[in-house]
Amino acid sequence: MAKKFDQISDDLQNFIAKQKIFFVGTAMADGHVNVSPKGTDSLRVLDSNRIVWRNLTGSGNETAVHLEHINRITLMWCAFEGKPLILRCYGTAKVYHENDAAFDELNALFSAHTGARQIFDVQVDLVQTSCGYAVPFMDYKEDRDVLDKWAAHKGREGIREYWEEKNSYSLDGKASGITTK
Repeated sequence: MAKKFDQISDDLQNFIAKQKIFFVGTAMADGHVNVSPKGTDSLRVLDSNRIVWRNLTGSGNETAVHLEHINRITLMWCAFEGKPLILRCYGTAKVYHENDAAFDELNALFSAHTGARQIFDVQVDLVQTSCGYAVPFMDYKEDRDVLDKWAAHKGREGIREYWEEKNSYSLDGKASGITTK
């Protein structure tokens, strides 16, 4: 039932644009595998092999650390309504921090957010669809605004202090370099 493609078709791009949640998976050669759910308006498909995702400040910083060690990433979406479908995009990513030249240009694709931490520029080399027959139907109610309010309350300088305290190292003790970028 699974099908493989070398690019994201227009139909799959439309599917991605309608989703309210996606999942990011990364890992190093050793240590913990990380899978994170992502929401809000934080992802753009720029072409059939390129996705840009803006990562907001959170409790961990695993994805950026993992990509520095082994540059591989998987993005996944599930249809929770309508026709069943699971979509995975496999590839590599460049990580841009606020001091990198490309950060401002790519960050401008999204509305302003105090908690913007990194931009991941994903080059997709494999697209896979599968049935999703066992994925439950779920209704979207609304986005949560807790992270937005938290980041706005902290302000940009408070966010940077939070990075120093909570985002400098991965779960496995690897330096993220976020405060030196």
